[in-house]
Amino acid sequence: QIQLVESGGGSVQPGGSLRLSCAASGRNFNFPTMAWFRQAPGKERSFVAGISRSGRTIDYVDSVKGRFTISRDNAKNTVYLKMNSLTPEDAAVYYCAADRNLIGIRRDVETYDYWGQGTQVTVSS
Repeated sequence: QIQLVESGGGSVQPGGSLRLSCAASGRNFNFPTMAWFRQAPGKERSFVAGISRSGRTIDYVDSVKGRFTISRDNAKNTVYLKMNSLTPEDAAVYYCAADRNLIGIRRDVETYDYWGQGTQVTVSS
């Protein structure tokens, strides 16, 4: 059974930083694509960033480009999301997701086979 467990969420002031982690367990961490999504109250879950197995291909939603960095450490079975210059618009529950298919980084929720339970990010002064 594959499990994805997120950590690193919390409450920060605008302009602050957080680093989210997603640890995979249950089998070899070798998913072609890992991604982060977020969901704010009353909104749909949406793509934030994705990374290929090698780390050479990365995709970000425009609103986080230049502020967020996704990375992965296959030896540690972990994917990260470093978030800088956070704004209240970034506040949401952040979810880690894994896609076992070789179709590249996709932004739609339906593509992903495994999900973590989510970690809350709050940005307020």
